[in-house]
Amino acid sequence: MTCSLMTRTLIICFLLLFALPGNHVGVAFQPEFAEPILNLTVPLGRDATFTCVVRHLGGYRVGWVKADTKAIQAIHDHVITHNPRVAVSHNDYSTWNLHIRGVQEEDRGSYMCQINTDPMQSQMGHLDVVVPPDIVNEDTSGDVMVPEGGTVKLTCRARGYPTPHVQWRREDNSEIVIREPSGVKTKVSNFQGEFLKLSKVTRSEMGAYLCIASNGIPPSVSKRIMVNVHFHPVIQVPNQLVGAPLGTDVTLECQVEASPRSINYWVRDTGEMVISSDKYDVQTTSKSMFEVKMVLNIRSLAKADVGSYRCIAKNSLGEVESSIRLYEIPGPTRKPTPGRYVPPHYDEEDYPDQLGSAEQEAEEEMTNNVADRVPTKGGPHPTLLPPGRKNNHVVFSERGEMEISESSARMEVASLLGTVAALLLLLKV
Repeated sequence: MTCSLMTRTLIICFLLLFALPGNHVGVAFQPEFAEPILNLTVPLGRDATFTCVVRHLGGYRVGWVKADTKAIQAIHDHVITHNPRVAVSHNDYSTWNLHIRGVQEEDRGSYMCQINTDPMQSQMGHLDVVVPPDIVNEDTSGDVMVPEGGTVKLTCRARGYPTPHVQWRREDNSEIVIREPSGVKTKVSNFQGEFLKLSKVTRSEMGAYLCIASNGIPPSVSKRIMVNVHFHPVIQVPNQLVGAPLGTDVTLECQVEASPRSINYWVRDTGEMVISSDKYDVQTTSKSMFEVKMVLNIRSLAKADVGSYRCIAKNSLGEVESSIRLYEIPGPTRKPTPGRYVPPHYDEEDYPDQLGSAEQEAEEEMTNNVADRVPTKGGPHPTLLPPGRKNNHVVFSERGEMEISESSARMEVASLLGTVAALLLLLKV
């Protein structure tokens, strides 16, 4: 007899296929199910096993049927389906197993364990095949470029079972700016949904955005999408006028913002491009995706170095420059000790009074206004001159030691006596 698996007579055909003659005669007990079949949830590609426990099976037979398609999987010890991943096993004719290796999504559904009694007995278990999320690249945005002030719409589609949900966040953990058509602006740490719309984009929103798909089945997956915001270069100069004494080192700085990244260089007022050398140290430091710090160090400032220096930034969208004026400021002079050599490129730490900083100039001016200090002959301590007196009497001996002339000493004593006399008169008054 030929049986069709998709007809209404499937059950009758099934009974005929695995009924045994005389299987009802002499049976003391009718077979029954000892326990229900457990439902299974199995990740895609793993193995699944249904177990059907029967008491008093006797001469009856056990069969397996996929309920939704009515396809017979196995009868007793024999596999009927042509699916090579299906197998059966049993233990002492009481425990009957249906094995499905490397489950696929088409294996999802209900499976029926039947006993060919009259009427037929059956029970079912459900197989749920879960699938980790996967991002559909062909339906998901790639890296994008948008002009500053423009709008970009990012799409992220994912598949899996259960259906994955999608969220967005920035790779650097900065907030995502959502601008509504009404003008309302909202900042969020993450955004839910397949579509992310960025309106009136600013340069601070440039960076990597992560599309993350998850459905509770590990692992979650993500895709990195770069949003490049393009704009012409902009230069900011902290100090446009810089002064320093001769012989000191000077630093000039320019802050550049540009996207795409700009070509940055220095040019003197003579038109000569400044490059790193014994005289100059040119450095460029990246602060962010679109911010760069330009630094020009000029060693041992000379009169020839005074003038204008231009920092220039250029990219495909434009070119911009800014000028810094470098000038000489008077620095304190230092009379060298005879026999002592001062190299032309001395270190600032060795000669701090040549730095020309505002703090040192203020300190020196205060010292000069209060009193001039003159070394006392034969002693290590200086003698204070009265206010307003200038130290014009210091000379160097042949050994390089400071001395005071005899006439100068007499003048100092007389001046001190006059000061004492004035103080006594004031006390009497």
